[in-house]
Amino acid sequence: MIEVVCNDRLGKKVRVKCNTDDTIGDLKKLIAAQTGTHWSKIVLKKWYTIFKDHISLGDYEIHDGMNLELYYQ
Repeated sequence: MIEVVCNDRLGKKVRVKCNTDDTIGDLKKLIAAQTGTHWSKIVLKKWYTIFKDHISLGDYEIHDGMNLELYYQ
């Protein structure tokens, strides 16, 4: 289990526990459960890399305690 921190820079910081073999889509659904927004409206980025829904966290080398940028579309 790893913990990922997502910050939308609007005052909302979400901590989510997940596995490295979970996909980005699974992570978005966990974030949506905490924030109340629909998971398809969430965009996760790190610098200029937009994470795709079907790729796992391990493939993106997302580790424990990593910060991701949370955007809404």
